[in-house]
Amino acid sequence: MKAFGKKIRILRIMKDYTIEQFANEIGLHASQLSRIERGETNVTISTITFLAKAFDVKPADLLQRD
Repeated sequence: MKAFGKKIRILRIMKDYTIEQFANEIGLHASQLSRIERGETNVTISTITFLAKAFDVKPADLLQRD
């Protein structure tokens, strides 16, 4: 989960968003997004799909380890 969260954080920063800005943009709570980025929470397939759509990538791209 930590690798997934790190990838989400990198993509968010590349879009030049704060956690609060991006969370508001995609309709998540900032605290939930923060926990995802820190790898403290398991995410559902629907959340992975939702985040992938927000970043305009395939869900599998978010799950691949670098």
